[in-house]
Amino acid sequence: MIESLQNEQVKYVASLQRRKAREEAQLFVIEGWRFVEEGVHRNAAIKKVFVCLERNPIEWQTLRVMLKERDIPFEEVDARVFRKMSATEEPQGVLAVVRQTTFSWSDIHIKQGTVVLILDGLQDPGNLGTILRTALAAGVRQVFLTPGTVDLYNPKVLRSTMGAVFSLVVLTGQPPKEILTFCQERGLRVLMGDVQGASIYETKLANEPLALVVGNEGQGPSQSFREANIQRVTIPMAHEVESLNAAMATGILLYEIVRQRGFL
Repeated sequence: MIESLQNEQVKYVASLQRRKAREEAQLFVIEGWRFVEEGVHRNAAIKKVFVCLERNPIEWQTLRVMLKERDIPFEEVDARVFRKMSATEEPQGVLAVVRQTTFSWSDIHIKQGTVVLILDGLQDPGNLGTILRTALAAGVRQVFLTPGTVDLYNPKVLRSTMGAVFSLVVLTGQPPKEILTFCQERGLRVLMGDVQGASIYETKLANEPLALVVGNEGQGPSQSFREANIQRVTIPMAHEVESLNAAMATGILLYEIVRQRGFL
């Protein structure tokens, strides 16, 4: 058991709560019994698990078996040490260090019916995480993040994905112009969420490769997307409501695509 706050492993894991350290190490931290179990279940590249058993959690027995079956190392730490390693105010008592997965354009596979999600400059970690979870539930497997979008491995983003991040191909830091070029070359019809667009419910969404652009919560999509010759769609709203939360709006748009295509 690790009991010292000066332990090198403890200090290293604590450092991964900062974006710069995560980027340099190409690692990130996930926390919570359900999240760690989901990471193991989805074959995340888990390097090591740290657990605090002072409350004798019943979840540990199941997780312990899963870790042993997959030869994932784990180590017990005391409560004081765990609090230093954790990014949550009330930690559950388990966290894992996971290797980041780096994807490239060659990992993007387009076929009939493919839907790619493009997230352009989103700033709220909860929005990004919720959108990724919703996208996976709606059948999306491939996502582009433009520069300026909140860090994919931000702890709040990760918690909001509830493990969906392990089943998505996410390309980060992709400039809008490169994304648009890719879509044009690969024959993707591009839609963009915009309050001035046509109603999503009146837009015919054939079973063709499609990309959906969702912009920044306050300012919408960046200039490159606004100037591009792409189709704009909106969600009709009553009672003079101007807009919806970005995650809510994305979910409605994606599920209208699903509804029209009958995929789920």
